[in-house]
Amino acid sequence: MRDEEKPEDLVSSLIPHPSSLHRPSSLRRRRRVSSICTDFEDGARADGFRFIAGVDEVGRGALAGPVVAAAVILDPERPVPEGLDDSKKLTALQRERIACEILQVAVAFSIGQVEPEDIDRINILQASRLAMMEAIKQLTPPADYLLIDAVQLKETGLPQKSIIHGDSISASIAAASVIAKIYRDALLRAFHEVYPEYNFASHVGYGSRQHLEALREHGPCRIHRKSFRGVVN
Repeated sequence: MRDEEKPEDLVSSLIPHPSSLHRPSSLRRRRRVSSICTDFEDGARADGFRFIAGVDEVGRGALAGPVVAAAVILDPERPVPEGLDDSKKLTALQRERIACEILQVAVAFSIGQVEPEDIDRINILQASRLAMMEAIKQLTPPADYLLIDAVQLKETGLPQKSIIHGDSISASIAAASVIAKIYRDALLRAFHEVYPEYNFASHVGYGSRQHLEALREHGPCRIHRKSFRGVVN
């Protein structure tokens, strides 16, 4: 990423326009059925809040690369993308299509990330929280209420609700999980060009058999998390 380029700008550049997503006609007709709803967002608005941000992170269990969080404020006047769900439940093509639609219907979104060396220094739980805090701080307009996947961030000083499996229930949290996943996967694909021996483009830093074999053969590189089991032992 260029020094002057914001993560949000990079997200936009990484997501192709729907017309460029070449897929069989059968896939164009079939959209994934999702149980996502806006009940939590609607409840917060009924209590007088205006900018409700969903917050989620990806990359917590990876052996390499940053942990990335996204915060998304959806526009209540516009429909959520069809098939929106937890990013882990979506195919790559579904994520691309949905991410493109999120950018069109979101009031705001932002990215926060914490690098491997900081993960090793403060541990992955604290790094995940820090990435979420960074994403929240960068929202414009700022959020006045938070919906967070399974975490409480009282240090924000904002009213909030922690929701277990929130990325499978809340539209805002699901949207954040998709944006964070799209962004982080693109980062790891870029690192594949620098460190092709690890094949980051395939496993995006997670502990696949191929990744573990590469670690045994080559040892860790700069973006590996040295404190994680399987990286150095």
